[in-house]
Amino acid sequence: MEQFTSRALIYKAYCDENRLRIIDRLTLGEHCACDLLDQLPIGQSTLSHHMKILVESGIVSQRKNGKWVYYSLNDEGCKNSIDLLNEIVKKKYEVLSECNCDTEDKA
Repeated sequence: MEQFTSRALIYKAYCDENRLRIIDRLTLGEHCACDLLDQLPIGQSTLSHHMKILVESGIVSQRKNGKWVYYSLNDEGCKNSIDLLNEIVKKKYEVLSECNCDTEDKA
């Protein structure tokens, strides 16, 4: 069951427009929270909520430097999300190739 919990965290990270904007900004490199706030039409508490979800998913890493928090894309977390989608697609095609529907209908 833990496997599905971690998968849900990854999908949750990608299913919000603001989180996608944040990820887009982070493709350009590390940003502190104040930089992200200047670039996005959201408030501090909303940014904190989104960053918590992104960090929990493993897609984003955070580091503290004094009173500032800096965020960047986590290479391993991004790879995990790619692998997850590839796994789903691979399973889909494996199931399709094993389908016996046509042979059963002809009998």
